[in-house]
Amino acid sequence: MFKHKKPAVIIGVVAAAVIFLVNYARHNYVLPILMYHSVKQKVPPGNRLTVSSGTFERQMEFLKRNRYAVVPLEEAVRLVKDKQAPPARTVAITFDDGYGDNYTEAFPILKKYNLLATIFIIVNEIGQPGMLTWEQIHIMQDSGLISFGSHTLNHPYLVKIDSLEALKSELFDSKKIMEKELSRPVNTFCYPSGRFNQKVRQVVVDAGYTAAVASNPGKNFPSDDIFALKRLRISENSSNLFIFWVESSGYYNMMRESKRKSRGKGY
Repeated sequence: MFKHKKPAVIIGVVAAAVIFLVNYARHNYVLPILMYHSVKQKVPPGNRLTVSSGTFERQMEFLKRNRYAVVPLEEAVRLVKDKQAPPARTVAITFDDGYGDNYTEAFPILKKYNLLATIFIIVNEIGQPGMLTWEQIHIMQDSGLISFGSHTLNHPYLVKIDSLEALKSELFDSKKIMEKELSRPVNTFCYPSGRFNQKVRQVVVDAGYTAAVASNPGKNFPSDDIFALKRLRISENSSNLFIFWVESSGYYNMMRESKRKSRGKGY
């Protein structure tokens, strides 16, 4: 009698496990926010902040061909804030610092595939050699594909700034200058080097930003904190599209966060 029941018991256990895993994934899925920096024809040896133009185009073509929903960063923020589970294959694309090659190399590719992105610019470096100019920024903004956020005035290590006034200047003044030049609100902020603490986070809130992105928020900042949004740094190591597919999966984010939480370490 018991021999006949074993298959049914096994099937029941497997079904229960599958249901548990699906529900766990649904409630712990972390929307991938991809973090780029520089895009060049050739990547300098050992540079982890640069992706080659060829790799970047293959990655963007991959997203387009596989029907990813590449959403504006502010839409990703809304989904997180409202605790809405994003549809599968939803990502946001960001760039840090405002390198000139974001215009010359990345922008034509984004236009080719009609993909949206947000660029965080260091205001006092606009127009410097190798960096974006205001003219280029305006052209990208007018395309409707590119939005801009603040990456401070000078890209300092914010947690090391003792003066509250100096800290406010980096966050408040960069926002004010950008809004005047772009004639629109600047709602998003990017922590230089991805680092911040509770004091810095509060000044970001006080400055009037509606969200901020980081890279290593630490275990004290949950994945649904819209002022500590986690991102995935994309480097030339992701030239292999299987690796890029894994990294652009929200389930990769979910598994990585669960693993680090179990070790008691920061993200």
